[in-house]
Amino acid sequence: MGSLERSKKKVQLWKKAVVHFSLCFVMGFFTGFAPTGKTSMFNNHVASSNRSESSPQPIEMLHQATNINRSLIAEAPVTIPQRHKDLEHTSPPEELRVEEEKQPKLTPRRFVIIVTPTSTKDERQGVLLRRLANTIRLVPPPLLWIVVEAQRDSKEVSEILRKTGIMYRHLVFKENFTDPEAEMDHQRNIALKHIEQHRLSGIVHFAGLSNVYDIDFFDQLRDIDVFGTWPIALLSANRNKVMIEGPVCDSSQVIGWHLKKMNNESDTRPPIHISSFGFNSSILWDPERWGRPSAGQKYSQNSMRFVKQVVLEDDTKLKGIPPDDCSKIMLWNLYFPSETSPINHLQTTALDGTQRK
Repeated sequence: MGSLERSKKKVQLWKKAVVHFSLCFVMGFFTGFAPTGKTSMFNNHVASSNRSESSPQPIEMLHQATNINRSLIAEAPVTIPQRHKDLEHTSPPEELRVEEEKQPKLTPRRFVIIVTPTSTKDERQGVLLRRLANTIRLVPPPLLWIVVEAQRDSKEVSEILRKTGIMYRHLVFKENFTDPEAEMDHQRNIALKHIEQHRLSGIVHFAGLSNVYDIDFFDQLRDIDVFGTWPIALLSANRNKVMIEGPVCDSSQVIGWHLKKMNNESDTRPPIHISSFGFNSSILWDPERWGRPSAGQKYSQNSMRFVKQVVLEDDTKLKGIPPDDCSKIMLWNLYFPSETSPINHLQTTALDGTQRK
């Protein structure tokens, strides 16, 4: 009996060991598939708790250091130099005022509006237009180039203007003309109407395709307030002479005119070339601002006629440029005689309608 009981106890111990081992194996097997988030959260919690336990001491040290610094500041007040105190209640020293006066004051450039009429009958129109575009491209902005031409199938002018890199407006008209002078005036009227309708405020200059410019001319053009005029040199391809037309000035005041025939006493009207004057565009829509009566219905359809009348009316309103006695030639007009090129003949037409030969 004793041996039988011993054997039963051994069997029970083995059973308990097997069950215990099985339970541990199952627990270990499923524990291997469990996520580790809790462990990391636990670790983070432990780390944060450790930091929180160790943080009070540095904070207390920081407060102590702050208190020490404040006490030092309170014990040793900063002394302001007497010179600085005086500067607070007095004007800047003379040296600073001189330096401020020497600094250049930037002023915005005046807006320049260049009007160029064209002619389909001119064989050299494309070449001259490109040459004028190369000159205008060198002018600092702001600048607007208004080019007017008759409606036609060719897109030569449009293609040239697109490639210039200049801010431009290309205006086209449908009317037909047999008189070249009337056609040019019509084109200028179209440009002036466009300027008036869109309130383009700037200095207007009529630039012919045959004109040659000194680049400084456009800087002088920006100095015009109301009206300005300048001398122009007329050159002919088949003549060995140069004819000067334009104002005679005392400083910037116009006191006379270079006449075509010095011994012709009957020639009293000033022969102002169409490219030899400029004006403030605001006179087109606000003439009373410049002391002029309103254009009214008389010039409602002919702005160019109004401009001609105003310019020829009173020489005292004209400002001669350049201001040093108008003695410097900055604009040349080249005359190429050709039966198929009426625009060149028109370039030598004065503002009062007289012809140059």
